[in-house]
Amino acid sequence: MVAFGLIVAIGAQNAWVLNKSLKGEHPWVITSVCVTIDATLITLGVFTISTIQKMIPPLIPAITLMGVGLLVWLSAQAFYRAWQGGASLATSEGVTLGSPWRSAGQALAISLLNPHVYLDTVILIGSVGAQQMYPGWFVVGATSASATWFFSLAAGAKLLRPKLTQPKHWQVLDSVTGACLALVAVLLAQKLF
Repeated sequence: MVAFGLIVAIGAQNAWVLNKSLKGEHPWVITSVCVTIDATLITLGVFTISTIQKMIPPLIPAITLMGVGLLVWLSAQAFYRAWQGGASLATSEGVTLGSPWRSAGQALAISLLNPHVYLDTVILIGSVGAQQMYPGWFVVGATSASATWFFSLAAGAKLLRPKLTQPKHWQVLDSVTGACLALVAVLLAQKLF
């Protein structure tokens, strides 16, 4: 439940995964990358939290700054699409999708440059898991929560597709996505300055 609560919180990664899933841009590749990253970071946090806590203070500002830059860039793109208007959901039929490798690389970037991923998986979930009587089972449960969320997000996007074939609905989604990404960027930037 701890892992599910932290992973489900709407943030940059979830908004991006939903957007790509709605467009049919290799959602299963993207969600597999996200789940693999979560599983790796949760395992790392649970079994090495004390060592990592000593290493994190000099890394947090750098990771946060990179994350703010990425979030601002993604937010600007979403707002630009909303401002342009006229766009609607382009499903995979008749549209050339990028390479699955490119989608996997983007998923790696949006995940690993997001400081919240480290704070949630390594620090918060890792700290709770390290205190459990059976930390290995905690890792299995937390990883299962991540897999359930991301694969549900990709599968649930199919239900939203019919609604997003109209340009006006897509503009609203892009605006909400841009606002969400911008808000997270501002909150992270406040921690830096």
